[in-house]
Amino acid sequence: MTILLIINDPPYGTEKAYNALRLAMALQNDHVDVQVRIFLMADAITCALAGQNTPQGYYNLERMLKGVLLKSEVKACGSCMDARGVKEEQFVPGVKRSNMAELAAWTAAAGKVLVF
Repeated sequence: MTILLIINDPPYGTEKAYNALRLAMALQNDHVDVQVRIFLMADAITCALAGQNTPQGYYNLERMLKGVLLKSEVKACGSCMDARGVKEEQFVPGVKRSNMAELAAWTAAAGKVLVF
């Protein structure tokens, strides 16, 4: 089964992106037969920025995303990137620029779609 996680919220300020990545990690660890795909939209594209520096004891989405990338595909909305002046080379290695057509294809192919 393929599970698509669509994340819309920024990496910090709410816990939606954090919880989505926690779920992705749990699915990867506990359900080896499940393929996880993650699509970052709106302010969630900043979850993929490299060089995040969070206070000690605070979750770090860059670190979490690197772990998720070991087993999952992560794509970011290209028009969302353009609107925020973000380039693919600013991302953690492995996160790729994408578009609505690919999101539509991923959605159609997914057994489940969860939106955060």
